[in-house]
Amino acid sequence: MVSNVIDYIHKQGRAITYSEYMNLVLYHPEIGYYSKHERKIGKDGDFYTSSNVSDVFAKVFAKLFSRLVKSGAAEPAFCELGGGTGRFLSAMLHEWQDLSPETFKILNVYSAEKSGFHRELQLSGIKLHRHTSVSSIHELPKPYRGILFSNELFDAFPVEVIEKRHNQLFEVYISVNQESGLVEKLEPLKNDKIRNYLDWQNIQLSEGQRFEIPLAMLEYLDEINALAEQAVIVTIDYGYSNKEWQHPARFEGSLRGYFRHKMMTPLERPFEMDLTAHIHFDALEKKAEELGWTLLKRERQDLFLVNAGILSYLKENGELNPFGEAAKQNRAIRSLIMPDGMSSSFQVYIHEKGTNLHGKDIY
Repeated sequence: MVSNVIDYIHKQGRAITYSEYMNLVLYHPEIGYYSKHERKIGKDGDFYTSSNVSDVFAKVFAKLFSRLVKSGAAEPAFCELGGGTGRFLSAMLHEWQDLSPETFKILNVYSAEKSGFHRELQLSGIKLHRHTSVSSIHELPKPYRGILFSNELFDAFPVEVIEKRHNQLFEVYISVNQESGLVEKLEPLKNDKIRNYLDWQNIQLSEGQRFEIPLAMLEYLDEINALAEQAVIVTIDYGYSNKEWQHPARFEGSLRGYFRHKMMTPLERPFEMDLTAHIHFDALEKKAEELGWTLLKRERQDLFLVNAGILSYLKENGELNPFGEAAKQNRAIRSLIMPDGMSSSFQVYIHEKGTNLHGKDIY
């Protein structure tokens, strides 16, 4: 698979940026990692997500979303951005139908997913005539009024990578060595968008520090804003604040590959593994503010789930079978809310644009 990257670099006639490399190996329509007809999430895949742990994760959000629609705070439309296999959407809709059948009957459902393989899985698992699956948010009805939801979307977005060496900023490129292997190559930083980002976020790199720049995330937020007229925008992801980025543990950045749940360097196994980078929370917050979105809630995922009512899904477990449904759901809830569990790395953001919703209306 390395040969495909090498061919691409030769066609470009130059070394390529990290964002070009990530776009190629993750999103190529035929051989990209997310395009392949292979399981990527769960025990038999390369990584886990919160929604893969248990359907109870989706049930908590169904409770919130159905209440927002029932109260009139949100229009009866729901769209998941980058929903992967569709497990979250399927479980969320089943719970919504049970909780509020009257709003479910009028609910229009959309999923915007770039991967054709994942769109097939979504359509096969969601048997609802009011469900529309599209490859891009540009195909959604505009202006959009309703709920926009994403879970671990931005961590898979391409990033630019820079380093500071000898008191100078360099951009990290991907090139080919004499042994036909992929290698990194430093070139003096010329990209004004990267320099503008550093000024915008008031970031100063230390000598030797590597840093990822989320230009694609900012562009996508602009696209969401152009689409949404009256929306509740829920974003869940893992990342760091600008202050946290300065910690010595993050001196080499966060871009990593994952293959069969093992961490890899980004240039290993192209097209065969997931690539991920922690998102920049301060950039997300400031961009949303500049777009005119109102921040209703920012909360660590474990705390959010507790406040949103996940404990109400605990089941009486009188059965002796530790592998029974009640025992499994209770274990899943504990794993989602333990302070040192996976949820502690995630933040839940809820913004609104053009609605009358207030922070006090969330719980």
